[in-house]
Amino acid sequence: MPSFLQRIISLILIIILSPIFILLHVIIFLDDGFPTIFAQNRIGKNGKIFKCYKLRSMLNNAEDILKNDESMMKIYINNGYKIPEKFETRYTKYGSFLRKSSLDELPQLFNVLLGQMNLVGPRPIVPNELDHYKGEKREAFLSMKPGMTGLWQVSGRSDLDYPDRVDFELSYKSKRSFFLDLKILFKTFLVVINRKGAH
Repeated sequence: MPSFLQRIISLILIIILSPIFILLHVIIFLDDGFPTIFAQNRIGKNGKIFKCYKLRSMLNNAEDILKNDESMMKIYINNGYKIPEKFETRYTKYGSFLRKSSLDELPQLFNVLLGQMNLVGPRPIVPNELDHYKGEKREAFLSMKPGMTGLWQVSGRSDLDYPDRVDFELSYKSKRSFFLDLKILFKTFLVVINRKGAH
């Protein structure tokens, strides 16, 4: 799907969803104060670092809690840079709902509008995760813009182990087309509704 078309779609969606954006910001603020947006460094196309936006679903000091807890950090790394739901203790009052419903990812529409992400592509990863991509795999991965959704998200999401996730991400490069993007977007809607694999 052409980049300019994705930017137009993201702008339209931002306008349509603006009442939901405002409501969610108010809910997060009343629950745990500012900031209501969480911005984290992610790897973009050609290895460029950008700030990936999400609605804040965790406590303000969530990253410090993770860094200072060796056992939690080990779980985080061993589970593909995710904390399994049963071990996660850092959510705000409504954080778990935001995560499971994927509403926390709506601000990434602004990343698409800014040209940092696509609607469809490999998942935007944190710098440490790039270690899982070696040689030609790293080169192939970095040749693509990350996406709000992609093959990984519609193929099991957090239920997949990291080696399988890498293969799914890279397979998109050879398969991508306008119609595949539409198919992934439609399947993403179904996955989100069913909350399948969302942690």
